[in-house]
Amino acid sequence: MALVLILQLLTLWPLCHADLTSTVPPALYPKPWLGAQPAAVVTPGANVTLRCRAPQPAWRFAIFKSGEITPVLYRDVSMELAEFFLEGVTPAQGGSYHCCYRNPGWNLGVWSHPSDTLELLVTDQLPPPSLVALPGPVVAPTANVSLRCAGRLRGMSFALYRVGVAAPLQYRDSTEPWADFPLPGASAPGTYSCYYHTPSSPYVLSLRSEPLVISADGSRSLDYMQGNLVRLGLAGLVLISLGTLVVFDWCSQSSARGSVRP
Repeated sequence: MALVLILQLLTLWPLCHADLTSTVPPALYPKPWLGAQPAAVVTPGANVTLRCRAPQPAWRFAIFKSGEITPVLYRDVSMELAEFFLEGVTPAQGGSYHCCYRNPGWNLGVWSHPSDTLELLVTDQLPPPSLVALPGPVVAPTANVSLRCAGRLRGMSFALYRVGVAAPLQYRDSTEPWADFPLPGASAPGTYSCYYHTPSSPYVLSLRSEPLVISADGSRSLDYMQGNLVRLGLAGLVLISLGTLVVFDWCSQSSARGSVRP
């Protein structure tokens, strides 16, 4: 009996070993799609489901992690979708993942092209974003300014805050790692900050950005001051001219009175 088991194991070993060896497949094996539910960013202890969907019927699915040669998970499923359940994830399970699939008609050891990389982040808090003003932090009353809050992850929700106002000034959901918040120039001056978080529960929030100060363009007040100086200069010239005329007239009258005395 023991001899029979040993022979069976020796027969299966080349097959299993071949399955765990990823090779470069021909172009006719299109890549699958890999996603995470409820999200790719979760807190420690959350349950995560990795879903690998093939564009054609498959037989075996495998999950690969960056830095690992062999699959960390695999399932035999005769359909186009395989789900991999991760219970109580830890920060050590975070990282870059991709999935592959294979068909019974393919040669041994041949996997499909890998899916796009999925970044699984397991953390209690996201790093702070940056906040910049476009085109710049000095804005004229008649112009507009856009505040860009930029994080490190796509598909996040962003919130903009203004110092002195408790509630968020604006909300934005973005497919990019950033979100733009337009502001009218007349009411833009002030101090702002922003943060971002995962768009669905369980929510993971980032730290606040560094404060950004938006100031009004001072060129208008400078022009006004220069205009006042010009007006004051003209008024001074007028006064000097009037003073000169008064002195000249007084001198003329004094000269005339002196000439008529006996």
